[in-house]
Amino acid sequence: MNMRRRYTVVLALFAVALAALFGLVAYQVAKGALERELDQRLIWIAGGAAQVGLLPDLIRQLGPGDEESLGFTGNRASLVGLTEFVDAAWVFDADDLTAYVTSEEPVIGTTLRIFEPYRAEIREAIENGRGSTTRLFPGTDGRSYKYAFAPLVNDPTGTTVLGIEAPAEFIQPLARLRNLLVGGGVLALLLAVVLANVLSANVVGPLEGLSRAALRIQRGRLDRKVELDRVDEVGRLANAMERMRVGIMERDEQLRLMLAQVAHEIRNPLGGLELFATAASDAETPEERERLMRRIREEVASLNRIINDFLGYARPTPVDMEPTDVRIAVEAAAHLALSNDGTHVEVMLPREQLTARADRDQIKRLVLNLMRNAAAVSSRVVVSGEVLHGEVVIRVADDGPGVPLEMRDRIFEPFTTDKEQGAGLGLAIVRKVADAHGGRVEVGDATESGLGRGAEFRVYLPGFEDFGTMPSADGGSRRSLS
Repeated sequence: MNMRRRYTVVLALFAVALAALFGLVAYQVAKGALERELDQRLIWIAGGAAQVGLLPDLIRQLGPGDEESLGFTGNRASLVGLTEFVDAAWVFDADDLTAYVTSEEPVIGTTLRIFEPYRAEIREAIENGRGSTTRLFPGTDGRSYKYAFAPLVNDPTGTTVLGIEAPAEFIQPLARLRNLLVGGGVLALLLAVVLANVLSANVVGPLEGLSRAALRIQRGRLDRKVELDRVDEVGRLANAMERMRVGIMERDEQLRLMLAQVAHEIRNPLGGLELFATAASDAETPEERERLMRRIREEVASLNRIINDFLGYARPTPVDMEPTDVRIAVEAAAHLALSNDGTHVEVMLPREQLTARADRDQIKRLVLNLMRNAAAVSSRVVVSGEVLHGEVVIRVADDGPGVPLEMRDRIFEPFTTDKEQGAGLGLAIVRKVADAHGGRVEVGDATESGLGRGAEFRVYLPGFEDFGTMPSADGGSRRSLS
């Protein structure tokens, strides 16, 4: 069963269940209220008649053959007058159910077997002195009836009882109410089906369109935009899928650039390796062969750095966040920084701890990339750190040509470089590490570092306070590395 049909069935079943529950409750409440009203009316009629108009002393003396006596005819006239309000009335003995006076054919001493099932109700009427009613029972004419019983007042025996029979007139309007509720339930079902179809078309239709769009994306057909002019949850899902499509296109483009850059970067060292290997095999002296072998090792090291850069950017960046004095990471990176061009590196760190919740190895990698990037274009690099507005700030400045304004928005994108060598991934890795720490990286001019020119990269890391004493680097000094 597809979603559209399931949506329709569920909503229809819910409407039917709700209508059925409401109808059942309404029917039972109405039936109970009307039946209680009938019971009360019958008890009032029976109790009133039992108190006036009937003479229990004369009634108890009646026997077979007294149908013409004054006591019988007078009491029977009272019962016949009572039939204006009820269908029939009887005065009988509660013990053996023998009739004394009835509104029907006068037969004194007849056993009223119709009351046999209702001895408990008769006994209840005698005990409470007010009266009682029976449950509904069907008559021979198909209608529903009730009996009501009330003891005669001033009866010395206490067993002379008046019984009356009346139809339950409320059954007919109650049946009409039931039919109305059933019709309302059917109408609710039809409306629910129509509403479910409308809602399912409004929800399932767009979802089917998004499903087709997802299949297109899965098959690599990324040229078609995911568009849905809605502001609800389905619209937000469509916007998320469109962002996903754009992200996949961007990653595909980066992958193509990466593959092209890998091929380009590796081709040059491989060409050099081939050239130097051929020259080394033809070298006439050991010194020349050693010089060429050294060049081969340098080309291998260059290949290794290129591969490490690509792997460093392509792999996820797992971050082990813990309270860290970033001065230690900065010192470690400064000692690893290599400057084949004689670049002068200065480390300026405060005596106070620069505490952040960070991964020390990742911060060392970040600073090392910034130092190598600066050393490639300058002769002097200054590394410093401070706490500013609750954040730890690491600055790497150089006296190189600086970063043009038009390049500052793109310099952290992968494969963006103006150098003859390098894959353009160093600064992309820096931003990736900073983002993984919940921080950020910015580039500006090196005027604040006292160099007068060049570029300054600033890395902002979330600070961490009140965690106790941390291991300390040899802080509070200004040292130079060459």
